[in-house]
Amino acid sequence: MCGRYVSPDQASIERAWSVHARDIAPFSQHFNVVPTSAVPLLRLDAEQGGMELALARWGFIPHWWKQEKPPRLTHNARSEEAATKPMWRTPLGKGRCLIPALGWYEWQVVERVDQQTGEVRKAKQPHFIRLPGGDPVCFAGLMSYWRAPNADEGQLTCSILTRAAADSVAEVHDRMPVVLGNDAHANWLDKNLNDGAEAVAFAREHAIVEFEHYAVSDRVNRPKESDASLIERL
Repeated sequence: MCGRYVSPDQASIERAWSVHARDIAPFSQHFNVVPTSAVPLLRLDAEQGGMELALARWGFIPHWWKQEKPPRLTHNARSEEAATKPMWRTPLGKGRCLIPALGWYEWQVVERVDQQTGEVRKAKQPHFIRLPGGDPVCFAGLMSYWRAPNADEGQLTCSILTRAAADSVAEVHDRMPVVLGNDAHANWLDKNLNDGAEAVAFAREHAIVEFEHYAVSDRVNRPKESDASLIERL
């Protein structure tokens, strides 16, 4: 799964992927992105070709959703079932995007000794996971444009495609985002790739699997915390 990650600032995204933004407010780097936040994504630019930068709600809402309250736990989409689930089937074929990131957080179950009682207890130690060297990456994403009942305007929403953890991070958690290499970005967004099962196969084949991870402060557990010290190695 992916429940928290680090998002680059606008200038870094525009520089790294040679994209332009259209009608969005400038945004800065976010060191503790949580579900339902507005996050940057890259999508196909239907007018000019190439990619464009947009902002979306991290928490997918399908275009056909009729309730006022959004569905829960849709910030991730399991790649193993996305091609057959009604929630993901259409965007996997027609609504793919890329979600820029500098890395993500995951929690490893560890044992700790209570200093007062001597009792051994299980705890969750957050780790920061990134490319060796810290270069930005893109998660494989799915998006949908949704308008609430009786609303005048809609909103772009998105989800991160996930997979079983690669060996390099499996000791921390058994799930991880699908991280696509730069050479796969254009094909992932290509509208001619319109079969969901083929899209999943492509993502699996071109996913990056080598990452580094290290323990970080448990301040990341608090959603309002967001500064550079969160990704400092303990």
